[in-house]
Amino acid sequence: MNDTYRTLLVSVTGRVQGVSFRVWTLREAQRLGLRGWVRNERDGSVRALICGPNKAVEAMLKALWDGPRGAAVTNVVAEAAEQRDVPPGFDIIG
Repeated sequence: MNDTYRTLLVSVTGRVQGVSFRVWTLREAQRLGLRGWVRNERDGSVRALICGPNKAVEAMLKALWDGPRGAAVTNVVAEAAEQRDVPPGFDIIG
């Protein structure tokens, strides 16, 4: 099976700060075997860089619409990103 890799920069808006969204994202990304990072933005959104096999990236994008208990996601916007900018593993930054 030849599963291609994708790297996306994702912005998640809604009630996504103060509900452990970053910790939840970290755990989901690790469970799916993704690399990248997640951080809070000053505008109240959460931004994540996710990289991995296409199926895992798609699963993460779908999961981000739900988020952790207490979150109320209104939008998930993803754009292609450079794979060279992806750290090993997955971390909470910022």
